[in-house]
Amino acid sequence: MEELFTFLREHYILPFYLIVWLVAMARYRTYFDTQLKYYPIYLMYTFMTEILGYFIKFHEEFQIVSNNDYDWYNVIIYNIYLTLSYLFFYYIYWKTVKEEKHKKWIRYGAGISLIGYAISLFFQNPFYSDLYYADLLASWVLLFSIWLYLKEKKAEISPYPLRYNLLFWTSAGLAVFQLFFPYLIIIGYEAPNIWITYNFREVLKILILIMYGSFLIGVLIHRRRAFR
Repeated sequence: MEELFTFLREHYILPFYLIVWLVAMARYRTYFDTQLKYYPIYLMYTFMTEILGYFIKFHEEFQIVSNNDYDWYNVIIYNIYLTLSYLFFYYIYWKTVKEEKHKKWIRYGAGISLIGYAISLFFQNPFYSDLYYADLLASWVLLFSIWLYLKEKKAEISPYPLRYNLLFWTSAGLAVFQLFFPYLIIIGYEAPNIWITYNFREVLKILILIMYGSFLIGVLIHRRRAFR
């Protein structure tokens, strides 16, 4: 029981992940035939990644690094998670935008992002380090994709207010998070004293709460016909 309390105190965001997933599932019928039809899978994948990360870090039977000095390292699962997450959202925006040139730019961006991750493997061991420069590049591509989507939305004439659009709220949450996330991770590796002094770990948690708060608003108030 004490371990459970410690776990919840140190990982207070986890229940929020689950809440967003539950609401997304409850309202799934309102977007099951849109580009976000795999959204609940992504949300549950996020939740399960965090759970697995905890067990790898605190339970030796789950360790995935052979070096006993680093047997608590769980960074590889987050490297995989981030790569798949970026690809997931590239796919959503590629499917959603209408202009062919915008689709082409997103495809090129996704390719450049994957090349960035491939190159990073020559300089960083994904079992022991975040691929933070590749993450930075991938975040730029995602922000660019979001901008393309919002640019098209602004030019559209729609009878439905943007506030009822699920992808708008998803985009807003992603944009806020991606504007800061990669830089915080770089600081954590390249300037750990600054990371510790300014408690950027808590800043990162606040950004996650903001992002998932935006996701939650979206799944709560969106309307089916307002999607795109």
